[in-house]
Amino acid sequence: MSKLHILGIAGTFMGGVAVLARELGHAVEGSDQNIYPPMSTQLETLGIALKQGYLPGNIASDCDEIVVGNALSRGNAAVEHVLDAGMQYTSGAQWLSECVLPGRDVLAVAGTHGKTTTTTILAFLLEAAGRTPGFLIGGVAEDFGVSARIGAGREFVVEADEYDTAFFDKRSKFVHYRPLVAILNNLEYDHADIFPDVAAIQRQFHHLVRTVPRRGRLIVNGHDTHLREVLAMGCWTPAERFGFDESFEWSARKLSEDGSRFAVLRDGKQVGIVEWPLLGDHNVLNGLAALAACAAVGVDVAAVIPALAQFRSVKRRLEVIGECNGITIYDDFAHHPTAIATTLAGLRAKVGDARVIVAMEPRSNSMRLGAHADALAPSLDAADAVVFLARPELPWDTGKVIAAIRGQARAVADADALIAALKAQARPGDHVVFMSNGGFDGAPRRFLAALGDD
Repeated sequence: MSKLHILGIAGTFMGGVAVLARELGHAVEGSDQNIYPPMSTQLETLGIALKQGYLPGNIASDCDEIVVGNALSRGNAAVEHVLDAGMQYTSGAQWLSECVLPGRDVLAVAGTHGKTTTTTILAFLLEAAGRTPGFLIGGVAEDFGVSARIGAGREFVVEADEYDTAFFDKRSKFVHYRPLVAILNNLEYDHADIFPDVAAIQRQFHHLVRTVPRRGRLIVNGHDTHLREVLAMGCWTPAERFGFDESFEWSARKLSEDGSRFAVLRDGKQVGIVEWPLLGDHNVLNGLAALAACAAVGVDVAAVIPALAQFRSVKRRLEVIGECNGITIYDDFAHHPTAIATTLAGLRAKVGDARVIVAMEPRSNSMRLGAHADALAPSLDAADAVVFLARPELPWDTGKVIAAIRGQARAVADADALIAALKAQARPGDHVVFMSNGGFDGAPRRFLAALGDD
């Protein structure tokens, strides 16, 4: 076995690559600029050495191969060292395609939103069916305790990201996976740092469609216009639609407003009722897509639906991290206005008239660039109050967004001020949701601790 150094190891995808490499018997080390839970905790538990910063000296001289994350580019000190030293290097997606996926039936989950949750649901259902799948999830799955595993079964479930592969491979990561079954969950404009428009993203999705064999299956959100346009570019694989329209091959009929209970229909005939702890229409669709993908590989859907009552999802997806003084605190991996809106709508349907306070950090590349600035305020309509973390380095004016927010809203410059502002506002019965796809300076748990200090 070889020794690998993973550059960008604390990222959700690259951390999963590290877990798989370690399970295969490779010696694994890695470095990253920003190392924070839950990925850092998972890696440290596995005994994988983590080094802070992209310094040439952090890469052991006896490494056989360097696996490079897509967050690194030319000019990065570690990248320049790897190139100058003539070291063997590859991307995480390429390593996965060469070292893990051959001989497996790959089920890939693609989409602007819901990839992590849907991938987790799909792996959970296959496990419930006795398939013991392998998986790579962009987060730590509560039911498995890890973000990735090789698995003993034939199926391998992978979160299929449209983001580019590496500084030397600008294709979307998902073109490497050659899936038998591909879920196309939705398609909106995102990743403004690499895609100029929706059409550019659609082209990458069509590259994925081109790789799915005729004997495979495409599971496609029937409500999504952009995905319909992708399939119109050419489709050689049987496609099944899912959504709330009972004319689709797979449909859901909500039995509770918050999405925690719904009937599953196949070709208009009910096959079971899902009762689970997840909330929101978006999660109903995520679950429906996962069930359809299971059926595509021969799973008896009716037999596994009851297992969803025990599903615990993935960390940082409206994860309740604690309650103190009657205040419930959630951590949510928010990266796009649509996901923010649907998450808050699901929570609102559950909590009724209780106050919802959002702590918001525009953390994704698209958010920081201001690509979603106009849609951000409307996405927060379900909140009663918003505290917006507007770091000084944010390159756009948050004042316009703050002014447009329906409820009370204010901006603060750092996490300390944010925690103080929340503590001054929150009262018993409130639900406080931290929304960021970064580390948020540990703010959710710091706020929980601050409440406990009273």
